[in-house]
Amino acid sequence: MTERLTQAGADESVRHPWRDPSSPVSDRVADLLSRMTLEEKIGQLGSYWAAPLRPGGPVLPVPEWATDPLPPQLAEAATAGLGQLTRVYGTEPVLPAAGLERLRLLQRTVVAANRFRIPALVHEECLTGLLSWTATVFPTPLAWGASFDPGLVEEMAAAIGGSLRRLGVHLGLAPVLDVTRDYRWGCTEETIGDDPHLVATLGAAYVRGLEGAGVVATVKHFAGYSASAGGRNMAPVACGPREFTDVILEPFVAGLRDGGARAVMVSQADVDGVPTTADRHLLTDVLRGELGFTGLVLADYFAVWNLKNKHGVVDSRGEAAAVALRAGIDMELPTVHCFGQPLIEQVRRGLVSEEQVDRAASRVLALKCELGLLDGDAWEGELAALPAPGPGDLDPPEHRALARQLAEESVVLLANDGTLPLSGGHLALTGPLADDPLAMLGCYAFANHNSLDHLEEMASRVGLEPGVEIPALPAALAAELPDAKIRVCATGRVDALEDADIAAAVAAARDADVCVLTLGDRAGLFGLGTSGEGCDAQTLALPGRQAELAQAVLDTGTPTVVVLISGRPYALGDVAGRAAAVVQAFFPGEEGASAIAGVLSGRVEPSGRLPVSMPGHAGAALGSYLHPPLAGATEVSAADPTPLYAFGHGLTWTTFGYEDLALDADVIPTDGTVRISATVRNEGQRAGTEVVQLYLSDPVASVVRPVRWLAGWARVRLEPGCAARVEFTVHADRVSFTGQDLRRRVEPGLIHVEVGRSSVDLPLRGSFVLDGPDRVVGLDRVLTVPVRVTVS
Repeated sequence: MTERLTQAGADESVRHPWRDPSSPVSDRVADLLSRMTLEEKIGQLGSYWAAPLRPGGPVLPVPEWATDPLPPQLAEAATAGLGQLTRVYGTEPVLPAAGLERLRLLQRTVVAANRFRIPALVHEECLTGLLSWTATVFPTPLAWGASFDPGLVEEMAAAIGGSLRRLGVHLGLAPVLDVTRDYRWGCTEETIGDDPHLVATLGAAYVRGLEGAGVVATVKHFAGYSASAGGRNMAPVACGPREFTDVILEPFVAGLRDGGARAVMVSQADVDGVPTTADRHLLTDVLRGELGFTGLVLADYFAVWNLKNKHGVVDSRGEAAAVALRAGIDMELPTVHCFGQPLIEQVRRGLVSEEQVDRAASRVLALKCELGLLDGDAWEGELAALPAPGPGDLDPPEHRALARQLAEESVVLLANDGTLPLSGGHLALTGPLADDPLAMLGCYAFANHNSLDHLEEMASRVGLEPGVEIPALPAALAAELPDAKIRVCATGRVDALEDADIAAAVAAARDADVCVLTLGDRAGLFGLGTSGEGCDAQTLALPGRQAELAQAVLDTGTPTVVVLISGRPYALGDVAGRAAAVVQAFFPGEEGASAIAGVLSGRVEPSGRLPVSMPGHAGAALGSYLHPPLAGATEVSAADPTPLYAFGHGLTWTTFGYEDLALDADVIPTDGTVRISATVRNEGQRAGTEVVQLYLSDPVASVVRPVRWLAGWARVRLEPGCAARVEFTVHADRVSFTGQDLRRRVEPGLIHVEVGRSSVDLPLRGSFVLDGPDRVVGLDRVLTVPVRVTVS
């Protein structure tokens, strides 16, 4: 029987409890499900990529099979209802006002097509800001890690969430909570770093910012994506259960529990032969059971179809849908390949139970209910009430100021012989990134993500200059050093330098007092860059002939400042030792040039610290400081993985001294707390910010433990001669680990404490003892280490 729906009123709410906003969400969802046909329930599990704007035009640089078969028109696709609309703003360059009007049209089409008049959820990418043509491009996540500033990351996420809300977007596909395991992986730039506590803390801060703005945060990629073999995108993962639990899963625990994320996106890889999209143990037993997640589980783009197309664990679209649904996938993205007619046929044939469909549909409908999408036509009023944004409204001054602050905090001064700060004179600015504003952006900036040959033509078609204003380094450096004479000699691409490029750079350097040499990456997708999704590296040598360029410039004898702008750490070899200074910026966003120039001039106090290690040689692919003793330098192996610059390293314009380590107890229970404090003092002549780092280690345990791990940190800014007392409150849960029985536990015994400037520069050392029974801990364990700073 067909149910005719009209605008909700008091009587209507009695007849149809699902439309009554005063009823509990669970009651509304149960009532609505009871009225839906199988086709309507499955309709809520699908999505539709309403693109491109131009019929027949390309969507993104995706494989041809990704859009085969071609989807029907939206009105036809939504007759049974629709779960999500994919990237209305982020697929082609579109003015915000035009995108908002198009979204209104799309939602009206969806509502008119289905008998319950339920609109779709809308999602967009937002890893470095809203991935839209005119939106602010913030620094990439690896730069968040370098800032060690969760408060600023949360503020940035709130700003991004505000932009999403004003455009009618419900879900943001961020943050990435993958812990970096192999720097050759192209997606390294999308990660926050290679320490799970750093990733967890900053990732949860991003989640809180986005969710606090009323936008659903989608943590990804659950789980193991970053541990792919050889650092290759979507390659198989061979990861033991302790590494998987203690390193890979920890940020997700924080993102869900402390951040409050309401959506999870699943990894594309297989772990020990089981594709995550088909892994019921991981998605149901662990995610739903152990971690207590009640929100929405999304398949990554094309991941359900990839169970057949790439993994070969099923032989049809219908079987792929059945396997994914049984595992715990609630929705298929970005458009329907399997969670449509193929899934309906599986249920009709008795191969999938309708109860499993109900389970997924109820989660989708519950989120729609929370977001007000089941409240009659209220959605239309909300969309209509959104003011039409102007061309610059998605990149307002306050967002640019946030982008600038985060970029400045993320630049890392790795080495300096006194050449920096620059003061003037004759400067040569050269290298492949010397005058390329897009070099500041990661692969999730619109201009790099949508790196199609016809991008400029598309921009002119909608009447736009390229996106947002992105200053290049020459203008930024000239603004910082107005009295300097700057010769700009931009060479060829990072991966395609010619002999003439090297000769020109050498000539420019030879005639200068100081040379600023830019090296690094150009972000793109699937081989269209040297960093970014699908742009995996064979080694950690600088791409192309950049090392040769650097050596040639250094051979001139001109003091040379090497500026690395990249999406991963690179092995510099003896370039670092010969350079006058080395500066690292991890794709610092639209204000990145100003931030780098500010550090070079001395206006900016460098306060960034490495969220990864800089490898000592190009073959040191697995360079994380978070390793057990035998993974470091030993007498039993000739291969030395010692990094050139260690995790947590970074210099400032001043020097800091450490003293007076104190613990308020020598012995604490295995469920107790210890307060660890130390004094840090600015011993130089300039103000500066120190990142005071606390590390713990467990010298004797029932399983092999890392040499040390980061337990907490504090950003402390001090004037010359001033000191601060930094106090960390450490609960015994922060030394817990997965034991031989695969349960997380706190074991009694000695714990070493180290405080200092980086993971290898730790002047203060102490210890305490955990006394008491071996204690098993659960999801309610303490994840954070509160810190208090008292400046004297």
